[in-house]
Order: sequence, then C-alpha cells, then structure tokens
Amino acid sequence: MAIDDAVTDWLLDSDPALRWQVERDLLRLPEEQWRATRARVASEGFGAALLARQDPDGQWAGGSYFPAGFFTSPEREQPGQPWVATTWSLKDLREWGVEAAELGDTADRIAANSRWDYDDLPYWGGEVDVCINSFTLASGAWLGADVSVLVTWFAEHQLADGGWNCEAEEGDSVRSSFHSTLNALRGMLAYEQYTGDDTLREVRHRGEEYLLERRLLYRASTGERVGDFVGQFISPSRWRYSALAALDYFREASLHDGREPDPRLADAIALVRAARQDDGRWLQGGHLEGRVWFDVDVTPGAPSRWLTLIGTRVLDWWDSVR
Repeated sequence: MAIDDAVTDWLLDSDPALRWQVERDLLRLPEEQWRATRARVASEGFGAALLARQDPDGQWAGGSYFPAGFFTSPEREQPGQPWVATTWSLKDLREWGVEAAELGDTADRIAANSRWDYDDLPYWGGEVDVCINSFTLASGAWLGADVSVLVTWFAEHQLADGGWNCEAEEGDSVRSSFHSTLNALRGMLAYEQYTGDDTLREVRHRGEEYLLERRLLYRASTGERVGDFVGQFISPSRWRYSALAALDYFREASLHDGREPDPRLADAIALVRAARQDDGRWLQGGHLEGRVWFDVDVTPGAPSRWLTLIGTRVLDWWDSVR
C-alpha cells in the first residue's frame, strides 16, 4: 500500500518508541538503522519518563495491577481505572521496544516484592484473570522471569469453544470473550517470540480459530456484530478488543509462524480500510478513562499516530500478500 509522504513525515516526527516501528514496518529501513532508533527509547521520551517512575522495590506506583492504596482511596469511585501500576508500566515499556537489559534485576525485585491484589498471590505466578495473566506471561518472558506456571495455566483454562473469558474464572460464563481471547493470544505469541518455546503454539492456534470463525467481528449465534467496540479504535488499547488490534495480532502471528493471511480476515480489513481518513490517517475513536503518568494519552496527537502506524502496517501487510 502506498504511503503518503506527508503521513510518513508526520509519523517520523514522533517519539522513538513509535519512530523505530515506522522505520522497520513501513519504510523497511536497514536493521541497524531502526535498531539504533529503538535503542533510544530507554533514554528519551516515553520510555525514559516511565523508567524514571520505577520504585526502588521494582514496582511502579507500589502495586501490581492497581496502585498502592487504590481500594481505600477516593480514586476508586472515579470512572475507569489508573494505568500506572506495575503491570501496565511493564506492558508499555515492552511494547515500546525497551530492551530487557535496561531494567536490570527488575524481574527479581518484582518476584520478591510484588503480590497480586487478588489473594495476595506471587506476581510471576499470575492470578485468575485471563487478561492479567496474558500481560504477565508476556512481560515475564521478556524479562526472563520464571513464568512456567502460567504456561500451564493457559492450556488448562482454554474453554470448549477455543477461547478464554475472564468471567469464566468466576463461574459467570462458559463462553469465550473477544477481549479475553485476543489478550490471551497476544500474551502467548509474545512468550514464544521471547523464549523460542513453542509449547503453547497449538493452544494459540486453536484460540485464533475462535476469532477467525467469527471473522473477528460477528457473533457465532446470530451473525450480528458482537458490539460497537469492534470499530472503536483507541490507543493505547490496554485490554480492549477492536478489529484493528486483532488484525495487528494476526499480522504479527502470520509473520512469526510463516503463514499466509487467513481469508476470513477480509471483513475486518474492510472495516479498518473504511475508517482511514482521506489524508491517510486514523483518528482516535474513544478513550479509556483513568490516571496515567506518562503515556501516549497525554501527548497531543500521539494516539492517532499510533493508530495510523498500526492501520497502515496492517493494510500494507494484507495488500502485499493478497
């Protein structure tokens, strides 16, 4: 897919966390060039600001998923949730491309000091929420932590229809969720990419079928759209599902596994293509409320830059192989 020069320049005029991905995925610059840009993430912009917020005990905001003191604070009554604790900070740093070595002994410090809000469980063993466990699996693999308990957990908690659902762990559902399933898939793919261990590959492929059978958009029971959220593209997506986030996963998984794109992705591709503005950009279509420290939420124009990067590389991938 042709990329407008003005859009390219706009994307390149950004934080190193985004710029290196533009260089690699859209411009296909030599590896040494985009790696040099990626190496700056830990010392400039988003990455440097978030690393500076780390607590001496290895955590962020004194907590695992929520900040210390959250449940007894007035913030608990506010819309949304804070996105500043350890899980979210690790997720951002990892996805921005920070090298694990930049975090030193963070994995060990978290193992020693961080416990889950649920049942005071040890951090790298995860808890009962599928999405939380997926983020933990990916970040643990990135930092070299022992996440073997979670590797087993994902295989054991896959539902009969092939996906996962956070509500199933509380006995509230026996059907999978688009949100939970996509997060599970992303966590398992990241685990395989970081470790080279393909133990979960068949489990992951079965989970992909859950979404593919529904063409990433529709209910299996009625054929109707599963919800408005599939077409609401936001950055950062945190845990939320959208057609764009799902396609970005399938792009990465296809490249990793050496597979051709599945034709059942076509409807979601059409939805993403239709959301592209005449100037070649995608606009922020929503917002997850809650406190942030330093993230793309607080930088004017950054969410749309991230969405444009993702949308462009998805369509470029699809058009180049179809």
